[in-house]
Amino acid sequence: MSLKKGVLRSFDAVSYTATIVLSGSDKADLKDVAVARNIESAGMVAGRNVAVFFPDEHNAKEAVIIAVYT
Repeated sequence: MSLKKGVLRSFDAVSYTATIVLSGSDKADLKDVAVARNIESAGMVAGRNVAVFFPDEHNAKEAVIIAVYT
């Protein structure tokens, strides 16, 4: 398990997923990252910082955004 910092690129309110870039990795975006439902969609603004939880560090498809902050 690990917790990483990233930056929000875009948010899809229908599927409640986001595209992010992890800090220190400006070359590759992670797409279709699940967003915790307790985060309001109004707060999911491009450019904001996000905290991303990885239950399995070897499987990025299980990543979940657990917080958004400035």
